[in-house]
Amino acid sequence: MNEVNKEAAWTAAVIQGIPVPFDQRATLVKVEELVASAVSQNARLVVFPEAFVGGYPKGHVFGSYVGGRSDEGRDAYREYWEAAIDVPGPCVDELAAIAARHKVHMVIGVIERDGGTLYCCVLFFGPAGEFLGKHRKLMPTGAERLIWGYGDGSTMPVLDTALGKLGAVICWENYMPMMRTAMYAKGIQIYCAPTADSRPTWVASMQHIAVEGRCYVLASNQFLRRSDFPESYPSLFGDDPDAVVQAGGSCIIDPFGKILAGPAFGEETILTAEIDLRNIARGKFDFDVTGHYSRPDVFRLTVDERRQSPVTVISSTTRYETNDEDLLK
Repeated sequence: MNEVNKEAAWTAAVIQGIPVPFDQRATLVKVEELVASAVSQNARLVVFPEAFVGGYPKGHVFGSYVGGRSDEGRDAYREYWEAAIDVPGPCVDELAAIAARHKVHMVIGVIERDGGTLYCCVLFFGPAGEFLGKHRKLMPTGAERLIWGYGDGSTMPVLDTALGKLGAVICWENYMPMMRTAMYAKGIQIYCAPTADSRPTWVASMQHIAVEGRCYVLASNQFLRRSDFPESYPSLFGDDPDAVVQAGGSCIIDPFGKILAGPAFGEETILTAEIDLRNIARGKFDFDVTGHYSRPDVFRLTVDERRQSPVTVISSTTRYETNDEDLLK
């Protein structure tokens, strides 16, 4: 898409919402309500938190300990797997329809089910109901590695949309300097950061990324109390229904590090701010981290965007699922 066809200024919305954990149907209803509310505030882009559909199982240990897993933990994982979505699949179609009904770009965190493995993903949708792509979280953090698989370089898109170049980096992936650099090299302008980190220090990280990448950063987190989870949910946060499990901290930052909206803590809310793409060029006048402010003679980054498959099949008639370029010659 030619740069001159992009809209210079428009409104973005970040959702600090409360899903219905592990209940796909009820959460989709909530998604539509929140999108409608954001669009009523003139939003052209709506960004949802990490794992909004499928659930972020904060405080759950899944019956795991070093050297073993319990039967109860295996059942808990099975239930979590059943609450995840197929991509593509019926839930993706419904999310696309929501974007189409409200004529809005949408970025949303989901738990993807692929075979026996779950992935923390972000899905992208266009205002005509197009499914534009996905990003699988490259590196689950800590105990997340017990329940989520690893993404690879084949799902790290920066999408050229009418609103600008749009991409997403999930939660602590944002602490991976080389991943950020790869996104900057793709020209990201609207840097979405769905997260489950509600510490006050997260905001400082978002400001740093905005200044480093000379891009708009839209950070979105859930707000959850213990009462938002099923009573049977075995959480380390105890049984007090008013205990805050996820405090929020969503915010919108401009390319100079200025906080345009938020950070919001302790409530469900929708943050909005004007995005003016002209500020990106203004910022890159003196700092373009993968352009005139780089030193490729000293530092270089190699990014492998091939799909990584654990199985390569070679036959006399068919070759597929291989990453070995010599075999494809």
